[in-house]
Amino acid sequence: MSGVLSKEGMAPPSYDDGVVRAFALASVLWGVVGMLVGVIIAAQLTWPELNFGIPWLSYGRLRPLHTNAVIFAFGGCALMATAFHVVQRTCHTRLFAPKLAWFTFWGWQAVIVLAAITLPLGITSGKEYAELEWPIDILITLVWVSYAIVFFGSVGIRKVRHIYVANWFFGAFIIAVALLHLVNSAEIPVSLTKSYSAYAGVQDAMVQWWYGHNAVGFFLTAGFLGMMYYYIPKQANRPVYSYRLSIVHFWALIFTYMWAGPHHLHYTALPDWAQSVGMLFSLVLLAPSWGGMINGVMTLSGAWHKLRDDPILKFLIVALSFYGMSTFEGPMMSIKTVNALSHYTDWTIGHVHSGALGWVGLISMGALYHLIPRMWGRTAMYSTRAIELHFWIATVGIVLYIAAMWIAGVMQGLMWRAVNPDGTLVYTFVESVKATFPFYVVRLLGGLLYLSGMCLMAWNVVMTVRVGSARPQPIPSLNDVPVGAVPAGAVAA
Repeated sequence: MSGVLSKEGMAPPSYDDGVVRAFALASVLWGVVGMLVGVIIAAQLTWPELNFGIPWLSYGRLRPLHTNAVIFAFGGCALMATAFHVVQRTCHTRLFAPKLAWFTFWGWQAVIVLAAITLPLGITSGKEYAELEWPIDILITLVWVSYAIVFFGSVGIRKVRHIYVANWFFGAFIIAVALLHLVNSAEIPVSLTKSYSAYAGVQDAMVQWWYGHNAVGFFLTAGFLGMMYYYIPKQANRPVYSYRLSIVHFWALIFTYMWAGPHHLHYTALPDWAQSVGMLFSLVLLAPSWGGMINGVMTLSGAWHKLRDDPILKFLIVALSFYGMSTFEGPMMSIKTVNALSHYTDWTIGHVHSGALGWVGLISMGALYHLIPRMWGRTAMYSTRAIELHFWIATVGIVLYIAAMWIAGVMQGLMWRAVNPDGTLVYTFVESVKATFPFYVVRLLGGLLYLSGMCLMAWNVVMTVRVGSARPQPIPSLNDVPVGAVPAGAVAA
């Protein structure tokens, strides 16, 4: 490693992993924080008196804090850690502009801290997943540009001709999120802490949900598929099942996702043709989504026995199962007749969290469990049994959460549309709220289990870092890489 000298008497070139380590640790930290806030607001929905009459602890203030912390702090740091890790290994090069990579890290942490301060204070633009006010939006733009320069610069100086498919997904996620952020965050400042959208009325709603759904499509799907295409082959030590399918998956997904946003606006003032376009592309989206899911799961062909003894593979493969389930449920809910029942109910909450907890959460945890010990010179985490326990706690928590929300949501939809023969409503809204109480208790229990698993992971990470050492990893010579290994699944990298 660092003590081995090359023929010229110099240490061999090594990967630039300091920023990868920093992002990985930050992801675990923010995961605990974000999920803790989620448990608090789940408790508030169950027992509203837990607001304690304090405005900055109210559900309306903490809910955007929860979504930003889980999506952009936990998920964002995991994406940046894995993108910087994967691009170096698959391109056989150090990071381009390492100082800019560190600016990306500290700038992103500044964004997270500013969000944690401003959102509880009620400083918000009021746009879903884009609540942060204009000065923070400018900082986000600067950080994102630096992230793009480092990533694409690293691809540009690669030592191999091939660009592995994981980098295509990471690259698409970076470009698309930049476009979404710039367009949706166009606003007119009136003070340091307040601005108004550059759009109005139905146009504002259309731009918002073009952004909102594609934040799901690119931030929460394409980026994590980049993770999947590297870490499942690596952990299983198998080439990806079909490299050709992975390319078809990429182009079909990237083209289709951009058009699905209007399905959030069924039965609104949005023109009916636009609603129908969103529904149509949402249904088409099922094909590439399941193609990618099947490709990832079938990578274990001939190696299914590894699932018995490898809890990290369990995280990665079960994450794909939730991805397949969520990407079936989403298109079904976009059908107008189904949406008439599901819209504004907790069914939508169940759908979102089957993707967030099941797909995004589990794939991130599996990737970090693979990544972290290697970043500290170890072959495995401090405790494999703790990983196994984390997997089962998290899985049971997810099932309790989403099952409770599915049942509550369908019940709400049926109660709200039930009418007497004379056309009056059978149930009042308060009756539907009262009927959902037991399901909110079950959701809280599921959330507590999921948070407990995250805390167990944090302990395991701390112990792994304590007994390990951050030694540089040398960049292997291209002569050492088997022909075709990188395109087939980056196993040799």
